[in-house]
Amino acid sequence: MDVFGEGWRGHPEAFFAGWRRVVRDGDLVLVAGDISWAMRLDEAAVDLLALAGLPGTKVLLRGNHDYWWPSLSKLRRALPPGMHALQNDAVRIGDVIVGGTRGWSCPGSPGFGDDDRKVYEREVQRLRLSLAAMDAAGDGFRVVMLHFPPTNPRGDPSGFTEVLARARIDALVFGHVHGDGPVPLPALDGVRVAFVAADRVGFEPVLVRDDASPDPRSGGPAADALSGPADPEAPRRP
Repeated sequence: MDVFGEGWRGHPEAFFAGWRRVVRDGDLVLVAGDISWAMRLDEAAVDLLALAGLPGTKVLLRGNHDYWWPSLSKLRRALPPGMHALQNDAVRIGDVIVGGTRGWSCPGSPGFGDDDRKVYEREVQRLRLSLAAMDAAGDGFRVVMLHFPPTNPRGDPSGFTEVLARARIDALVFGHVHGDGPVPLPALDGVRVAFVAADRVGFEPVLVRDDASPDPRSGGPAADALSGPADPEAPRRP
């Protein structure tokens, strides 16, 4: 990636160093997409194994550049121990329930057209399916993970924000957007919203839930839930 400028030089090492600085073996790390530049699963194996070797249990979501991502059943069979794949459904790790879908550009985004609207509407429905799967998983600390932001660059309401506003969730995690421009965070009552694009968080995972915080539903302590940088290939900005 250093062919794109000096800001990219050394970024893999920065990514792994940042992860090791803050993540412990007992943590849960959410990786919100754009995991590998590979085109096939066998080509992505080196990147998946590198992530598997880092501390923590990982939940992976597909990003728009993860062309290597096969069917969910095939991927789940191939993942190393301690790694879980999420796709329009939900997974439960301890008392943390993670659901989500890739998402897409929202109406009002630059260049948004008819083809985008079809994908956008499909992804809103997939978010509904994910939330239903989270409901079926029972009580716990509930996190929705998207790859794309759930709003356009102006922060206008969208189908995603409307669905999320009616949902019973504790945290929302997303990435995708890189660079220095503003990214509006949706205002969701009582929900922790974390924007975690790698170059915007300095390659260090962002704490979403501290294990010292009580579970608002059970009243007891809970395992850490963190969100890792959403794009390991993104540059550190000068």
